[in-house]
Amino acid sequence: MVNSLLIIFKHHLLVKSYMKKIVLIMSIAFALITSSCSKSDNNTSCNFLLNVAVSTSINLNLPQYSQLEFISQAVYVPNVGNKGIIVMNSGTGFVAWDAADPNHGLNDCPRLEIVGAEAVSSCGEDISYSLFTGQPLGENNLPCGLKFYPVEQAGNMLFISN
Repeated sequence: MVNSLLIIFKHHLLVKSYMKKIVLIMSIAFALITSSCSKSDNNTSCNFLLNVAVSTSINLNLPQYSQLEFISQAVYVPNVGNKGIIVMNSGTGFVAWDAADPNHGLNDCPRLEIVGAEAVSSCGEDISYSLFTGQPLGENNLPCGLKFYPVEQAGNMLFISN
């Protein structure tokens, strides 16, 4: 009986030790993930765009949005965000980006133009961004990607908000 109790007690201590290690490893992993996310969000050179409230809907049945039926096609929606938004059919859903160049002041450049599956800046520096990922293209090493707005689809309606 005593041997049984000792075995149970040792097993309990072993399990408790493993649980402490698992909790410690999970805490470290969570801290690393959280800190790496916050570093990219707090890039001090990416502060040109305002954090404006965005809440709009798009009816895909309307003719001005008919291009969104096709993969890699995009449309410009004015009067939302900093300089309007660009909505694109990515093939796996819809994405929305602010149409302001995130690497320049709001008054320095006009809105981004849609050229195929890219958003192109007219600031004269050969700057373009992927409308699939929002990341800068080319070899100009820009620190800021396009400002993303979440899109939810319900039937033929898209709801874009932040």
